[in-house]
Amino acid sequence: MAAEPGTTPVREPHRFDQGALEKYLSRHLAGFPVQPPEALTARQYSSGQSNPTFYLQKGFRTYVLRKKPHGPLLPRAHKVDREYHVQKALFSAGFPVPEPLLYCSDVSVLGTEFYVMEHVQGRMFRDITLPEVSPVERSALYVAMIETLARLHSFSLHSLGLQGYGGGPGYCRRQVTTWKKQYDASAHLDIPAMNQLAEWLMNNLPAGDNEENLIHGDFRIDNIIFHPREARVLAVLDWELSTTGHPLADLAYTAAFYFWPNTIKQLGQGGTLSFRDTIGIPSLEELISVYCRCRGMSTDLPNLNFFLALSYFKIAGICQGVYARYLLGNSSAENSYEFAEMVKPLAETGLLLSERTSFTSDAQPSGTGELFQQTKKGQEVLRKVKQFMKQHVFPAEKEVVEYYARDENSLDRWKKPSVIEKLKEMAKAEGLWNLFLPAISGLSQVDYALIAEETGKCFFAPEIFNCHAPDTGNMEVLHLYGSEEQKKQWLEPLLQGKISSCFCMSEPDVASSDATNMECSIQRDGDSYVVSGKKWWSSGAGNTNCKVAIVMAKNKNLSASRYRQHSMIIVPLDIPGLKLVRPLSVFGYLDQPHGGHFEIHFNEVRVPASNLILGEGRGFEIAQGRLGPGRIHHCMRAIGTAECALQIMCERAAQRVTFGKKLYHHEVVAHWIAESRIAIEQARLLTLKAANSIDTKGSAQARKEVCLYSDPTNS
Repeated sequence: MAAEPGTTPVREPHRFDQGALEKYLSRHLAGFPVQPPEALTARQYSSGQSNPTFYLQKGFRTYVLRKKPHGPLLPRAHKVDREYHVQKALFSAGFPVPEPLLYCSDVSVLGTEFYVMEHVQGRMFRDITLPEVSPVERSALYVAMIETLARLHSFSLHSLGLQGYGGGPGYCRRQVTTWKKQYDASAHLDIPAMNQLAEWLMNNLPAGDNEENLIHGDFRIDNIIFHPREARVLAVLDWELSTTGHPLADLAYTAAFYFWPNTIKQLGQGGTLSFRDTIGIPSLEELISVYCRCRGMSTDLPNLNFFLALSYFKIAGICQGVYARYLLGNSSAENSYEFAEMVKPLAETGLLLSERTSFTSDAQPSGTGELFQQTKKGQEVLRKVKQFMKQHVFPAEKEVVEYYARDENSLDRWKKPSVIEKLKEMAKAEGLWNLFLPAISGLSQVDYALIAEETGKCFFAPEIFNCHAPDTGNMEVLHLYGSEEQKKQWLEPLLQGKISSCFCMSEPDVASSDATNMECSIQRDGDSYVVSGKKWWSSGAGNTNCKVAIVMAKNKNLSASRYRQHSMIIVPLDIPGLKLVRPLSVFGYLDQPHGGHFEIHFNEVRVPASNLILGEGRGFEIAQGRLGPGRIHHCMRAIGTAECALQIMCERAAQRVTFGKKLYHHEVVAHWIAESRIAIEQARLLTLKAANSIDTKGSAQARKEVCLYSDPTNS
């Protein structure tokens, strides 16, 4: 059987009694094989600079063992019991770590404490520029890594059962003090830059140093096992430095290699780093953006310079400790002697980073939203919406889909699952309600456009925030043009989410793209209007909560111009003469979650004259006022959906293999992906420009942009 990659025979300083280990495991490790009779074999992993790590094999069963080194050790270092404890908690919570199987504190077995965990089969990358993979997969692997880090930081200590795991508040001060002591205890010569960096850190501790998240302490891509074929994290390794503290410490440590000195190697693993020259590695800004998106937080990271400087101080201290163990003869790696020369340039890099106030590139803004500035309130609301989507909406998708699949052909198909109402109440309680209406939300069109894109990533999300069509358009009409009586009777319950509505404009018997063709009539009769005709594609009419329609009809007796003959009127759905004839299918689907798209007949429906909106012949005027923002909302939701579709396409292209290579390696597939990305970016830019035009010039003056720029999205 082939040897485990990255292993060597057990090196002399770390040899142990393999027979005694096998005897111990056979008695204490559940499932440890008695057969075959061949002895347990052990090989040592060549990587790792701290706790020696070994690959164990007995027959077809494989394990990994980590133990303390022999000999004198630095105080509070090499706590393998802590590693075992934190991995056990994370494994139970579903976080990707190897399953810890057994911990042994009996030093008579191997001479030191040790623990055994499952052996995870997958890919590990020792060169963090990932030269073995394509640029597309390189990017996907880095994104998977940073998403996993964000997931780690999303756990509460209570949910993991790790209360008291760390040292409590004061993490930053404790880190500086601890690593200064570790460095002083292992230093072989005086390095002024280390002392200067320690002094700067102690004098610039972040205010409110009381964050208590679980942090890894050594989170790098070469401490991760990826799926053999997919850009998916299977296991995060090496939890020796884990503790509780500020999540930015982990993020900065992961990002430290973007500033790595070109004169030294990557912790002794290979040649000098070439991050800036490696195609496919995301920029620092992109990684931070992914991390913040996953955690639902702002990309404005205060004290990032402190945490980057702390990372370099810590790495320099680790290097000094590795070299000290080399001098003592108990280092884990064969190349430990190289680490002495790394300490000084690492400390000097930390000092340079401490002086920086910005870590953005000089390139043009990477996010299209930055070209059309959000307000501060818009940025904050978008952050809250993303966090709400992540925590509540996306986890509910499966339940909602199963509900509609189960009741597809039943009489309940137009009802809503209870989770929808629950989420609506939660969103309302958090103030994430009616965000589309500037007069209520205080948001600009650009602000809300970016929010609409986010809600477009889940088919029922707009309704959760009371920002779904056609209610948004109808509420805008009533807000802008409705009488006080109409607002009180219909707008207020719509804004509160107590009722829903539909909009009736298109007709089955004429080409409704030209609204002047309209045949549905409206005639004044005393203190009423009589509406007669047919409408279809009236979205939302099947919703059991739909109580009212806004209907556009034509007064044939008016002698005004063809654009002054149409009126809009409010029609309750329970009024005599109104009939929901049938739902219309879209690609074979009835679209129950949105209340369907109905054909509605009006047979001399008599409506109070007070229900007329704005006045006779004002229908086109109202429609144009309603149309601008509504198109922005639709387009941006469609862009959010397109982003999800592209993500699914990329994931499939990275998983499926045809003709001996993954789909994305085929030129035509790569071309499709590139074209899709270009189309999405084009549509987003044009739509945001139209939104910005409405903000700066008003809907009427922005008619041209609204018409032109919505075409790429609709197509």
